[in-house]
Formats: sequence, structure tokens, C-alpha cells
Amino acid sequence: MKKIGPKGMKWLKIIHVFLVVLFFGGILSSLALNLHLDFTKFDESYLGYKNIVIISDNIVRWGAIGTLLIGLIYGFFTNWGFFKHRWVGVKFVLYIIQTIVGIFIIDKLMVTNMELLETQRELALTNPEFIQNHIIRQYAVYFQVVVTIFIFIISFIKPWRKKKVTQIKS
Repeated sequence: MKKIGPKGMKWLKIIHVFLVVLFFGGILSSLALNLHLDFTKFDESYLGYKNIVIISDNIVRWGAIGTLLIGLIYGFFTNWGFFKHRWVGVKFVLYIIQTIVGIFIIDKLMVTNMELLETQRELALTNPEFIQNHIIRQYAVYFQVVVTIFIFIISFIKPWRKKKVTQIKS
């Protein structure tokens, strides 16, 4: 398979950083809104959830999909591969786990709570299902933040590298 050259690698890195900023920025924005929801006021809660949905659909999702595609390009079309370096493999696996958590936990709970707000209105705010969904979603977002920070750290530190063996001449 043909590999990407140095100029292409620079553009790939620029696009990758931009998409990660979208993804992580969206997660942090969603978390900030989530932490400041006032469940004593329906209109504020509804508007907060509506904004969280907008951020998820238009920022986090595009950042996540784009980052995944860039990761696949790195894996197939560069010398990095997927598992040539253990730290790259760890990043890839963590990102897949993080994406699964985002799709099957965070988004599902967010959509369910939005539907409860639309159908039950003020009653949703005291509905045990709504409250439990909100709390679980919040912890899942914390998980995403921690995993993303860990991925950033291993991207810069590059742990688990193979050590160069130096031969001693006799």
C-alpha cells in the first residue's frame, strides 16, 4: 500500500489536531452545560439539554468521526500502523472504547432525557429515570474527559517504546 509522504503527514497532523480539538472541546462544553443545569427551572433545563444535543450532534460527532477516519488513515497509509508501537495501539483501543461509551451510553441517555423533557415537561425533572440518566451520563462524560487526557499524555510521552540496543564493540 502506498504511504503518505512528509507533506501529506503534516496536513494529516493538522487535520488530526483540529478534529481532536472539536471532539474534546465539544465534550468539555457539554460537561460545562451539564454541570450548570438547574432542575428547579424547566425552561433552563430544557434549553440546556437542547444545547447539549446540538453540541453533541454538530461538534462532538464530527470530531469523533473525523478523528476515527484520520486514525484509520494513519494506520493504513503511514509507517505508524495500528499496533507497531504499543502506545499507538493503546491510543487506538482507548479511542474505540471512548467512542462506544459516547454512542451507546452518553448519546442514548441524552436522547432519552430530551424525549422525557419534551413529553413530560416539568414532571421530567423529578422523574427518577431522568435523574438517574443524567447522573450516569455525567459520570460517562467524566470518563471521556479522563480517557482523552490520558490519550493526550501518551501521545506526547510515547511510553512503552522499544529501547534501542547498543552493541559493544570488542
